[in-house]
Amino acid sequence: MNSTLLEKAPNPVKQARSPLPPRRVGREQELHDQLSTLLSKINLAVIYGGNKTEDGAVINQIGNPRSWKSYQAVAEDIASALERIGCRNVILLPDDMRLGDRLRAEKVHLAWLNTGGVQGYNSMAHASAMLELFGVPYVGHDPLTAGLLDSKHVFKQALKACGIPTAPFVTWHLARGPFVPKQNPAFKRQFKNHTGPFVVKPVSGRASHHVKVIDRAEDLTDAVNEIFLVTENHVLIEGYLPGREFCVAVCGPVVFRYGQVHRYSGPFVFAEIERVLEADEKIFTSMDLRPITRSRVRGLSPETDPEEVRQLETLGRRVFEDLSLETLVRLDVRADENGKMYVLEANPKPDLKAPTAEKTSLVCASLQQFGMSYDDLVFSLLADRIDLLFACRRGTVHELIKLLQV
Repeated sequence: MNSTLLEKAPNPVKQARSPLPPRRVGREQELHDQLSTLLSKINLAVIYGGNKTEDGAVINQIGNPRSWKSYQAVAEDIASALERIGCRNVILLPDDMRLGDRLRAEKVHLAWLNTGGVQGYNSMAHASAMLELFGVPYVGHDPLTAGLLDSKHVFKQALKACGIPTAPFVTWHLARGPFVPKQNPAFKRQFKNHTGPFVVKPVSGRASHHVKVIDRAEDLTDAVNEIFLVTENHVLIEGYLPGREFCVAVCGPVVFRYGQVHRYSGPFVFAEIERVLEADEKIFTSMDLRPITRSRVRGLSPETDPEEVRQLETLGRRVFEDLSLETLVRLDVRADENGKMYVLEANPKPDLKAPTAEKTSLVCASLQQFGMSYDDLVFSLLADRIDLLFACRRGTVHELIKLLQV
């Protein structure tokens, strides 16, 4: 096994330019020692999406409002990175109804959630809800936060409540009858000065599946019907913004970069990316149809893109802090004709596929610019979660504390 990242950084340092936050102030060496011990002892399960068609996975098969994917290949990349940084006992488990028995049989101390769920509504929240019931701590969003982030209409309402700019929108469910824009009071209020285009999408989804750009209001009825027939869930109608398209990632304050552990005074904002649109793209096309090659993304830097980076950092920090987030999220952002940026949606489980020379993920595309490798990012997310659990969730980590005491 390769030497661990911790061995390369025996003396974690804090960021000199910012005061320490209240969370575990002045205890970087303690965190370092805890991680060193835990990596050698912990049983860690990386959980990916279970397949409902397998025997024993569910009691009854039902629909998937959110387009399903196992994410097993990404889970394997995360597991490999965890092994490289020194975690000696890593296993892969599917997210299904047998999860509790498997966690108990493997004596799992900590789980890493890399699943969008198996089936049913609000599936992004199911695995974390089970782990809360089982009493197994995890790397990932809690059930309420996962559901909030994955429900585009609820997330956008939260943005509005916090005063964070988002594109104008309404939602519709066909249980209320057909969507008729000219007869819909909410639509007329939101779009009184906007005649098109519009973006129509599922309220819960991934990889831009079933997202449509509709030029005229009179064509929205058919688009809403089509998406509802696929998802049987609310449909989001959003005003199309004609400017450039961006992403930004944000995670907790404990980060491993430049070969050292840093504890910042606030969330760590990174991966400021412009999505490069093709001539035939009005919005970024599904990654399942057009893989994210390096020609499709452009990393932004404060030197060449100061205003864009400033806006993205501000949005990332505000969303993370105002919504009390605790782990990695990627925001999709679009600018209007004047360059003002608006948050469109959040991805509570950003793609963490290990980058290659040909393909990358939006979160990993510019890691080198931040003095980080893929393994550094994985280690950062693990270290930050351990730090948060010991600082704020001590009632959930009895088994981890026992490992430190043996």
